[in-house]
Amino acid sequence: MNSFDIRTKIYFGDNALDRLEQIPYKRILIITDPFVAKSGLLQMITYRLNDTNKDFDIFSDIVPDPPIEKITIGVKAMLAYNPDAIIAIGGGSAIDSAKAIREFASKASGKADVALIAIPTTSGTGSEVTSFSVVSDPAHDIKYPLVSDSLLPTEAILDAVLVKSVPPTVTADTGMDVLTHAIEAYVSINNNEFSAALAEKAIEICGGFLLRSYLDNNDTHARKKMHVASCLAGLAFNSASLGLNHGMAHQLGAKFHIPHGRANAMLLPHIIEYNADINKHSKSRSEYLPAVRKYVNVAKLLGLNNFNEITTVRALVSWVQFMIKEMNIPISISQIGIDKNEYFNAIDSMAEKALADACTATNPRTPSKEEVARIFEHLYE
Repeated sequence: MNSFDIRTKIYFGDNALDRLEQIPYKRILIITDPFVAKSGLLQMITYRLNDTNKDFDIFSDIVPDPPIEKITIGVKAMLAYNPDAIIAIGGGSAIDSAKAIREFASKASGKADVALIAIPTTSGTGSEVTSFSVVSDPAHDIKYPLVSDSLLPTEAILDAVLVKSVPPTVTADTGMDVLTHAIEAYVSINNNEFSAALAEKAIEICGGFLLRSYLDNNDTHARKKMHVASCLAGLAFNSASLGLNHGMAHQLGAKFHIPHGRANAMLLPHIIEYNADINKHSKSRSEYLPAVRKYVNVAKLLGLNNFNEITTVRALVSWVQFMIKEMNIPISISQIGIDKNEYFNAIDSMAEKALADACTATNPRTPSKEEVARIFEHLYE
């Protein structure tokens, strides 16, 4: 028996931030990163709290790929302030940090009813509606995906005014993260009709609005659409999980600090080829792997169609590569400038850790360590 539910209340559309004037919580800890704390974005939150006489404190010691040490500092800050709600505002790192901080602080204090309001300032991770939180252990070059329903935010507020000034490089990386989330959820072995419907809509929106959003910061309509697509993809993979693409991207981020969305984008053409096994020319249609049909559906959602299933999957791979190039995302590790010897020396360890990553378990094709290592090798050039 399967089940599907959405536990996070979602507020979206114009003036969605006005929800903050209605929240019942009186003592609030804001968790954010230094950039948001110094920008005008945070003032959009704090003036609404001041207008409704809320007490609040700000914890802004957040960094990308949140390490365990920063989570520990945040737990201490939360225990000292003792809030009845947390507002997490920022990208995936801020929201993931807030989830982990609340989780560990609640266990330490026994106070399990602290609300979490997630307000994303990028259109990428979908973390505002998922039960996942990714934390890093820099000492061992490992990213740990934490998974628990207790990590789910109480509310999510999607207001596109917060993403209007996001620079093109971040728009590209986070937008490709949305697409990867949706595609991986769609082909996951845990996919279901509900997750598929959410993933399909997110893919459709990416096809129509991701490049527009990248090319023009002032295209408010495209920005709104991508902000919603990010949330839809988050809901999809929260139900169906992800796959090898994320299992490998986590290792590239942990070892070489490649931004998560960029790592996903670079890997995506390789993973589609691997999961579909499209380089095997001798197969008859009856022998195609199950993922082939799913990728064909993805291609059709993007307006791609071709002579047969395999050529349609190839068209999908070409479209992803086109998007990567149009948005100036590196297509290979060598373009980033990472030393070749250092990279190849790390492949064996990264392949082993990718296999152990929780996301890899729901990949539609079960990889061997040698196959994962080969994908890492091909990614270099």
